[in-house]
Amino acid sequence: MDARTSSSSLPRRGNPRAWWSLVCGILSLAAIPAGILLARELEQVSLIDSSGSVVAALLLGWIAIVLARRARERIQITLERAGGAGAARAGRILGIVGVLVAATSALALGFWGLLSLFAAQ
Repeated sequence: MDARTSSSSLPRRGNPRAWWSLVCGILSLAAIPAGILLARELEQVSLIDSSGSVVAALLLGWIAIVLARRARERIQITLERAGGAGAARAGRILGIVGVLVAATSALALGFWGLLSLFAAQ
């Protein structure tokens, strides 16, 4: 078969879930350092007040993992014509790392709270 068939000549369709997964994964890793920087630069915000960045990192990491899974499903359904496999893989990895960093930060905040509670007595 020398000529291209109609299905092989179609342009590749994008996979926005893969790219959004990558964006959410990057934001999940940037959330905690942004909270720390905010606490360092603004006198009205203490380090404990910026603990909302831990929740943001956890949610963004989880969203990145879910979006990467759905992007991978889309890639498999379209027989890899959807594209974005690398972005989905990177988004999944960044999402997992973001969730792990958020969990570690939550544990650190919890232990700090316990230590400050027992030190006050």
